[in-house]
Amino acid sequence: MRDVLSQIIKWWSAGEKFGLATVVGTFRSAPRPPGAAMAVLGDEAVGSVSGGCVEGAVYELAQEVTAAGEPVLQRYGVSDDEAFSVGLTCGGIIDVLVEPVSRDTYPELGEVAASIAAHEPVAVATVLSGPGRAGARRVVWPGRASGSLGTPRLDAAIDDDARGMLAQGLTGIRRYGARGERRLDDLPVFVQSFAPPPRLLVFGAIDFAAAVARIGKFLGYHVVVCDARPVFATEKRFPEADEVVVKWPHDYLTSVTVDERTVICVLTHDPKFDVPLLEVALRTRAAYVGAMGSRRTHDDRITRLREAGLTEEELARLRSPIGLDLGARTPEETAVAIAAELIQLRWGGSGRPLTDTTGRIHGEI
Repeated sequence: MRDVLSQIIKWWSAGEKFGLATVVGTFRSAPRPPGAAMAVLGDEAVGSVSGGCVEGAVYELAQEVTAAGEPVLQRYGVSDDEAFSVGLTCGGIIDVLVEPVSRDTYPELGEVAASIAAHEPVAVATVLSGPGRAGARRVVWPGRASGSLGTPRLDAAIDDDARGMLAQGLTGIRRYGARGERRLDDLPVFVQSFAPPPRLLVFGAIDFAAAVARIGKFLGYHVVVCDARPVFATEKRFPEADEVVVKWPHDYLTSVTVDERTVICVLTHDPKFDVPLLEVALRTRAAYVGAMGSRRTHDDRITRLREAGLTEEELARLRSPIGLDLGARTPEETAVAIAAELIQLRWGGSGRPLTDTTGRIHGEI
């Protein structure tokens, strides 16, 4: 929903009623992930649920739902007769929830939008189907919640699960009994997490760092560039970075919270900077710790880190030399290689050309 939020909040604030279509489930090679959204007001549409395959059908359904005032859960997939008109030509299947939205049906949308804009975690839980329950919504923040899915016990179960999903940045379907029983699965609830963007910590204010900051921002990270040298670590040199910090790298890293979604890129390739920094980084919960340098630099770095007391298990977390083997030479090409490795590790890809692989393209989300 992030992609369409700026437009739908304008419609909502103006008192308009519109249709909001959200991908809630995907199977096989679905073109867009759960949470992808498309909004329709009259003859205007924003966003996408399939990259073009079924947009026309969803557009029409959204208009119908807006007029009828009742949500609809619709599945779109390949059919031999309609593959190129309504189905997904990629062979995938998507489940799309289309619901009417207005200030009356979604009174919390303004608060949700404000939380997203402020990078405050918030989750929206919506019942997908069930007698008298479809479309029921509960909005969950770390310390409070609004709305109800029907019963206090179900609300309590959703609050716990939604907060756990927020902590991990997960979006997906959870199933319960009518009263919130976790051992039952007759009530599907779609939980969309709007967690703060993951952080990309780039150490070393060099031209390679500028390229990594640009591509990191493009991928949706909150980008921080850190270097101990004030003449190099400037906002003018790194306009795409959200923060530019002048501080010794290891001191900065010990002063911030590093979680399981944090990415750390060490681009200094200078022992006086990167060895103390990697001592700290490899003992954090970071999702990724990569360091730039030649094979010789890597071997020397590993020796120094062993002498500093790091274990083999800790050293095995280091991705060095950083990035996938793309033959990259320029800062921009190197940034692409680093981004490719981040994407590969996030989704479990092989890193091989797709022409050399068989089977499904997209793994399970």
